[in-house]
Amino acid sequence: MSPEPTLAAARRPLEGSRAVAETVARCRPQVVPAYPISPQTHIVEGVGALVRGGELEHCEFVTVESEFGAMSVCIGASAAGARTYTATSSQGLLFMAEALYNASGLGLPIVMTVANRALGAPINIWNDQSDSLSQRDSGWIQLYARDSQAACDLHPIAFRLAEELSVPVMVCMDGFVLTHAVEPLDVPGQEVVDGFLPPYAPCQVLDPAAPLSIGAMVGPEAFTEVRYLAHHRMETAVQRFPELARRYAKLVGRPAEDLARGYRLEDARTVVVAMGSVLGTLEDVVDEARGRGLAVGAVELTCFRPFPAGKLRELLVDAEHVVVLERALSVGSGGILTAELAAAGVGAHARITTVIAGLGGRPVTAKALRKLIADATARRLPPMEFLDLDHDLLRRVHARENGR
Repeated sequence: MSPEPTLAAARRPLEGSRAVAETVARCRPQVVPAYPISPQTHIVEGVGALVRGGELEHCEFVTVESEFGAMSVCIGASAAGARTYTATSSQGLLFMAEALYNASGLGLPIVMTVANRALGAPINIWNDQSDSLSQRDSGWIQLYARDSQAACDLHPIAFRLAEELSVPVMVCMDGFVLTHAVEPLDVPGQEVVDGFLPPYAPCQVLDPAAPLSIGAMVGPEAFTEVRYLAHHRMETAVQRFPELARRYAKLVGRPAEDLARGYRLEDARTVVVAMGSVLGTLEDVVDEARGRGLAVGAVELTCFRPFPAGKLRELLVDAEHVVVLERALSVGSGGILTAELAAAGVGAHARITTVIAGLGGRPVTAKALRKLIADATARRLPPMEFLDLDHDLLRRVHARENGR
């Protein structure tokens, strides 16, 4: 059998948001409800411009009055049989929360970009991953992009995965760091996406000619089964995502996305696990550490929901110390990703350390990561650490609170 043809596009300088907008347009959404909120606004503006300019045909771009309205329109459009897309960030995602559960509970294959941004109060418009991780139990698949190229590549896969399994999908990309950065990117041509993503064939459709109800009340006699089936579809996604990613990678001529992937894990005793754009800096620092003879590596987690426990156990099987770089904080508990790894059984054979980093847009610098790796390999890290914490500021605050 001959290999599938490669139809990669030429690289050109693009803002991350614009590249995502163009890629989404190649996926031929039919309804795009939109409400602006930084830092995702450029994405829906880009899609809107493509609709207005005629490049994205047969698409209804709906300007709504809130993020809750955007997801509500998504639910109606998807239930009526339209391929549906939207984007949001931060407080906007929280405003959608009730509707997020409705979308997943109804099995509607909506795709949404989340431009990750901190949650208030106090208000903060900069990047961390608190917003999407706060909705980790909403029944949406969650994919995290390491860079803008990955964000582009994940969207066609997200539409295909959502529509095959009747599950909504979030594609998460770090706000400003990726959404507003300009770099050379490949946006797939229309023939590439058409060859990968077939026309939408919904599993359920509201049709006046054949009336039926969806989302009716379910009592105790069947609700557990409903939730079981939702969980089963998520488990199916763990198997299906890598295969779809490999198919897409052959078309665009790039390495395939995966649930998780290791970096320089050969003989690594200390491994840092992270999601999102920090991976680029982290891998550079790992290279430097390897040059100094330190046995360190990294693991990139792309798929947070469903959580690929088996894949991570495989990648971390030889690690003696797992350092989890968290871009969000579960207040009163600690690291969100750390808890998932421990539940997956990683802690049975390795020491796990939580490092809270980059909250509210604080840069995670190479200098800070160098010190982190040095402390980790020397076993100087406590079980939970806040990277670059301003201890002088905290002492002043504690003194004031204690009345001194």
